[in-house]
Amino acid sequence: MTGVTTTQAQPTTQAQPTTQAQPTTLPLTFPPGFLWGSATAAYQIEGAVAEGGRTPSIWDTYAHTPGRIAGGDTGDVADDHYHRFRDDVALMKRLGLTSYRFSVSWSRITPQVTADGLGPVNPEGLAFYSDLVDALLAAGITPAVTLYHWDLPQALEDAGGWATRSTAERFGEYAGVVAAALGDRVRLFITLNEPWCTAYLGYASGVHAPGRTEDVAALAAVHHLNLAHGLGAAAVRRAVPDARVSISLNLVWVRPETTSARDVDAARRVDGLQNRVFLDPLLHGTYPSDVLVDTAGVTDWGFIRPGDLEVIVAGGVDVLGVNYYSPTVVRHWTRERPKEYADGHGDGAASPWIACEDVEFPRRPGRKTDMGWGIDPRGMTELLVRMAREHPGLDLMVTENGAAFPDVVGADGRVADPDRREYLRTHIAAVHAAIAAGAPVIGYCVWSLLDNFEWAWGYGKRFGIVHVDYDTQERTVKDSALFYADVIRANAVQP
Repeated sequence: MTGVTTTQAQPTTQAQPTTQAQPTTLPLTFPPGFLWGSATAAYQIEGAVAEGGRTPSIWDTYAHTPGRIAGGDTGDVADDHYHRFRDDVALMKRLGLTSYRFSVSWSRITPQVTADGLGPVNPEGLAFYSDLVDALLAAGITPAVTLYHWDLPQALEDAGGWATRSTAERFGEYAGVVAAALGDRVRLFITLNEPWCTAYLGYASGVHAPGRTEDVAALAAVHHLNLAHGLGAAAVRRAVPDARVSISLNLVWVRPETTSARDVDAARRVDGLQNRVFLDPLLHGTYPSDVLVDTAGVTDWGFIRPGDLEVIVAGGVDVLGVNYYSPTVVRHWTRERPKEYADGHGDGAASPWIACEDVEFPRRPGRKTDMGWGIDPRGMTELLVRMAREHPGLDLMVTENGAAFPDVVGADGRVADPDRREYLRTHIAAVHAAIAAGAPVIGYCVWSLLDNFEWAWGYGKRFGIVHVDYDTQERTVKDSALFYADVIRANAVQP
């Protein structure tokens, strides 16, 4: 494979038979057919931003705005996956992946979209993703298609973005186009990735594209993203009646710092804004009443029209995607001390936490990733078990889990990343614990296959299990990838 190094460390050794002299622990075995995958996003890896008929997205605009991205980086080239996808698929096959979750760049599919209509479909854009799907299937890898991973066409943002209803309507139409083109070979379509980030980081705190700081617009975006899921899910099912529809939510395990009533209430409010404001309309057809009360001073939610909630809940999901990285601890804030926003919960001058002026995220002791995020795999188990308890019968899939660490290629050509290996081991074990407790988890995707453009952090943070030299585009398999290959091969992990 051109530009791929795969000869570093040997895969980890499998467990040896137990003896009196050296007792061992039996590996944790996953159900037959469990999907082992990795995940990526179009703008973070594809590059070729002006090729194949693609037009700008909000991330092109944001990345080219001075001061927005660390190091002045952009996704113009990224991992050059647009030109190198066949080598990348061959690498996935070498690692033994059985699933690959990738996203589609909307701007490649309908590059002339406006608020009034999609415009002509771009056959060159569809052909790229069709060829990718064919390559995956030829390699024995099951594709999972994410329709939206934050890269809204700039033309739609110019017309109001996710704060306007027309964006949700156009998304529904776009979802139908992609499903019709790929649905003869793809059986799992994920409508949206982490709508929390789109709404709150893009429209409230402004640390993500499009960089707006408007609380009302952010809450309108929450609703229109929920509506977009409902419309998109319906369109996918019309085009591909036997498809399974999902959404990937970055759910959080929220814990109050103490058992005081004020800390417990702070946790309730954060849980409402992050978890229940997406889960409840999706699975119950209602918005949480406490969230509506908490945010009444910001908006009356008048952007909800009759019939919207029926569309959202009718869309539903066949598989709920859960993205988990880090725990969230909150407490009530008093003005006697500066407010803390630990673990990336308050990057920027504006807060993503609407109507939470007296809530803070205290800094916690313990291990951290290179993002400054705390490490606690218990949250993985807790979230999956909670979803199984509150929504029985709903299949679950971990659609993202991983960690950034400051990896380097050694003199021997090896990328030793023991911290990531341990992070993956403990979190995969936590998924097994959830399954043992009755959670119907069908698969796990590590974030990410490749080091890539990490949004506002540019190329300064590395999440990949494969190292990328951004100057040469050489891929180097890290020790964590070899560890993950062992897990896949055994369908098991050591506890």
